[in-house]
Amino acid sequence: MNTTTTHVYFVPGMAAGEDIFTNVQLPSPDYQIHILPWIVPDKKEPLNAYARRMAAAVKHQNAVLIGVSFGGIVVQEMQEFLNLKKLIIISSVKSKDELPRRFGVVRKSLLYKLAPTRLALQIKDFRKLAVGPRTKKRLGLYQTYLSVRDKVYLDWAIENMVCWNRAEADPNIKHIHGSKDAVFPLKNIKGCEVIEGGTHVMILYKAKSVSKAIVKLIEE
Repeated sequence: MNTTTTHVYFVPGMAAGEDIFTNVQLPSPDYQIHILPWIVPDKKEPLNAYARRMAAAVKHQNAVLIGVSFGGIVVQEMQEFLNLKKLIIISSVKSKDELPRRFGVVRKSLLYKLAPTRLALQIKDFRKLAVGPRTKKRLGLYQTYLSVRDKVYLDWAIENMVCWNRAEADPNIKHIHGSKDAVFPLKNIKGCEVIEGGTHVMILYKAKSVSKAIVKLIEE
C-alpha cells in the first residue's frame, strides 16, 4: 500500500481562476491538490523571472506540476527552478512549432499590442451577451474560466503567449489535449494523450476524463 502522498500543483489558464479546477478529482489520500493563483506581473517582467516567482509557491519536493493553456507555458518555465516528479500540460503547447500560424502573424505585426483588454474588462457578466439558453450556459462557463480581471496581467500574458519562443519541446513533458481544441488545434500537437470531444476549456466540462488522464500519466 502506497502511504506517500503526491502533491499536485495546478496553474490555471490565461485569466482563469482556481474555480476551473473545481471538478478535477484525484484519488485521496494518494494525491493532494494545490492551486497556484496568478500573481500580477511587472509590466515588462520577463517570463523567466515571473516563472521563478511562481515556482517559489511550490512547497514540496518531487511534486507534480500541471498547467492549463497559457499556464502550460508558464509551468514549462517554472520547472527550471524546481525538482519535479512530473510535468503535465493540458490544452497547451510544448514549443512555438505547436502554436497556430496566426500567432506568428500577430507576433510579427505586433497586433497583440492592440488587444482590447480594457473593453473586455468592462464586461461584468458575460451571460448578458447570450442570445439563448445554450449560449447563456456556455458564456457562464467562460465567466468561470475568465475570472482574473487585471489589465496589467492580461496585457502581459497575451504578449508572452504570442511571443513564446521555445524552439524544442522537452520530451519528458506529458501532454493532455482535446480533439476539438480550436485555440491550439490538435493537428499541430505531437505526442499527447487525446481527450475525444475535448475543447480548449475541457478542464471545466470533461474534468472526469481529464482527471483519469492525469492519474494515468503520473503513475505510468
